[in-house]
Amino acid sequence: MAGLQQTNSEKILLSWVRQSTRNYPQVNVINFTSSWSDGLAFNALLHSHRPDLFDWNAVASQQSPVQRLDHAFNIARQHLGIEKLLDPEDVATACPDKKSILMYVTSLFQVLPQQVTMEAIREVEMLPRHSRVTREEHIQVHQQHFSQEVSCFTFLYLSCCSKV
Repeated sequence: MAGLQQTNSEKILLSWVRQSTRNYPQVNVINFTSSWSDGLAFNALLHSHRPDLFDWNAVASQQSPVQRLDHAFNIARQHLGIEKLLDPEDVATACPDKKSILMYVTSLFQVLPQQVTMEAIREVEMLPRHSRVTREEHIQVHQQHFSQEVSCFTFLYLSCCSKV
């Protein structure tokens, strides 16, 4: 059951991100790993809800991935009160840690507007799924079934369902 709740929570969270970043052509978030490594998704998510905080074009076109990530994490800390939980160098990789990205995006979800449409959820359901599961992902799935960390995602799921 916990695995099902996490899957639904991730789907809702991904739907929210995709819906929020839809007007940013450079951003296409399809997962909670590689889609975040260039820093554009974090900045677009922030800018979509708080465009008054920074100039999107300046951040998107003139900075390296590490600089963009550092920018997003600093903006979130200064203006939204979200601690800098991630190091830009750890995210600016081919495959950043999924749990870390989920934790940080969940923090953003809790302080930014949370409206998610059914259309956005259906869109996420239509995204292609990877047919090959890596050994690490397999181990992570089994660990999550027995982990208390699922309570964070359960909260997310329950708070979203009451709004959909």
